[in-house]
Amino acid sequence: MDRAEMLAYCLAKPGAWLDQPWEGDVVVKVGSKIFAFLGSETGNRVGVKCGPTREVADEWLHRFPDDAVPSAYIGRSGWNSLRLDGAIPDDELREAVDGSYEAVVAKLPKRERPAAP
Repeated sequence: MDRAEMLAYCLAKPGAWLDQPWEGDVVVKVGSKIFAFLGSETGNRVGVKCGPTREVADEWLHRFPDDAVPSAYIGRSGWNSLRLDGAIPDDELREAVDGSYEAVVAKLPKRERPAAP
């Protein structure tokens, strides 16, 4: 999976929208919250919430030690950065995005949640 495919997958989620809160860094939000960090145009990683705690998110690090790392600054909260062009299968990358999206939507105030399809 490449960056363009991952971005398209993220943007296909209900209520998802593209933002650039920091110059040159692309994120995808639902409501007012980020569920995927895609970074710069030359990046080949996606940052997603991989669990409610660091301990749960560490499963990714054990399974894919060369392709998963805790996200800078927010890793302690269960966020990981996953390599798009490494050993992580595309379906697992999509599942990680799905989980991040669902976790973020669940914490949104009801007025910010996307309408059910």
